[in-house]
Amino acid sequence: MSHHPSAPAREIYHKITANIGRIMQGQGAATRKLLAALASGGHVLLEDSPGTGKTTLAKALARSIDARFKRIQFTPDLLPSDILGVSVFNQRDQEFHFHEGPVFTDILLADEINRASPRTQSALLEAMGEGQVSVEGERRTLAEIFFVMATENPLEFRGTYPLPEAQMDRFAMQFTLGYVSPQEEVAIITAHQHTPPIEEIKPVVSTADVLALRRAVEVVRFSDELKRYIVDIVGATRNANGVQLGASPRASIALMKAAQALALFDDLQFVTPELIQELAVPVIAHRLVMQPQAKFSGLTARGVVEESVKKLKVPA
Repeated sequence: MSHHPSAPAREIYHKITANIGRIMQGQGAATRKLLAALASGGHVLLEDSPGTGKTTLAKALARSIDARFKRIQFTPDLLPSDILGVSVFNQRDQEFHFHEGPVFTDILLADEINRASPRTQSALLEAMGEGQVSVEGERRTLAEIFFVMATENPLEFRGTYPLPEAQMDRFAMQFTLGYVSPQEEVAIITAHQHTPPIEEIKPVVSTADVLALRRAVEVVRFSDELKRYIVDIVGATRNANGVQLGASPRASIALMKAAQALALFDDLQFVTPELIQELAVPVIAHRLVMQPQAKFSGLTARGVVEESVKKLKVPA
C-alpha cells in the first residue's frame, strides 16, 4: 500500500491535520479545505464573526509546518507600505535600507481585510497574484510557500469596504469556521484552563515537506470528462438567474487544483465527481456578483452554485 508514490505526501497531510486537531476541536471540515488550498497553491478567505478561532488556526498551521507567521490587523489608516515595507535612510552610511513588511513571510493572516482602503487591499492582493511585490520600483520575490489566510467581517459591520470582484478572484476558496458543538466548546475551554494550548504545538513537518506535497498534488490524474464537468459547472453559474457577473476561468483552475489535493488526501489515484461537488461552493460562490435585487427573491451565490451542481449530469 505505502509503495504508492503519493503515500509520503499523504502522510504529510495527515500529520498536519492531526496536529491542528489537537488545538482546533470540531474544525475538521475547515482544516481539510484549508490544507487543500495550501497544497494546491491557493489562498483562503474566511468569513466569520470575531472569536471563532481563525488566529489560532493560522498559528497552529504555521507551527505545524515550522513556517514563519505574521499577522496584519487591517484598519482604515493602514498604508500599502505597512504591508510591503519601506526604505529608510541611514545617516551613518548615507544609504537607504529596505525594511521588509509583514508580507515577507510564509503564512500571513490578514485580519478584517475589508476594513482597509481599496488601495491598501490591492497591495496585498497584487502580492498574492504575482508571488512578488514591487516596492519603490524594485521587484522583490516573496516566500516560496506564501499562503494568505484573510478574514473578512460579515458585511453588516459598519465601516467596511467590500472587496472588488477582481480581488475576490485572488482567493482560491472562501468558507467559514462557524461555531462548534457544545461538547467541543467544553473541550476547548477545558484545554484553556491550564496552559494556552497553541504554545504546545510543535512542528511535525517542514516547509520543504509542504512544497513536496504541492508537487504530489500537481500530478494527480484528472480525466478530460471531469475537466469538462468543471467548466460546465462554472459556466452554468454565469447564466444563472440573479447573477450579474459570473466566475472567470480562474475559478475552474482553482476547482481543478483543489480537487486534486482532496484526491491525494483521500488516497484516490484520480479525481472523482464527488470531490468537485464538495468544493464547488467554497471555490465558486464568493466570485459571483449577484444582481442587487436578487436578495429580495431569496437568491444567493451559494444557492446558485448548489443549483448548478444539481442540474448538471454527472459524468459516468
